[in-house]
Amino acid sequence: MDKKGKDFFNQVYEVVRQVPYGRVTSYGAIARYLGTTRGARMVGWAMNNVPDREDVPAHRVVNRVGLLTGKHHFGGTNLMQQLLENEGLVIVEDRIQEFEKHFWDPLKELGEPD
Repeated sequence: MDKKGKDFFNQVYEVVRQVPYGRVTSYGAIARYLGTTRGARMVGWAMNNVPDREDVPAHRVVNRVGLLTGKHHFGGTNLMQQLLENEGLVIVEDRIQEFEKHFWDPLKELGEPD
């Protein structure tokens, strides 16, 4: 991976570290915040490299409709769901209930990035 890709991944991780307990964000919301409107897939790639980093709450990043699309990166278990449920979210058939209520948009919460 080149330096630019590594820097982008680190920017993604910095945003994810700021997602509050009991809230979730999406790959696309992170991409928009970082100025790459069509970069949701790149954010996904960054998140695929995160499970061994305990300081990045990867379980709080889901797809644009609240599906736990990254759950298979949590060791093939229900760990992602369990972590979210421990934070008070309700998950039914891999989908966060009342997604809009729990959604955290970095553009609204953090403002424009530097």
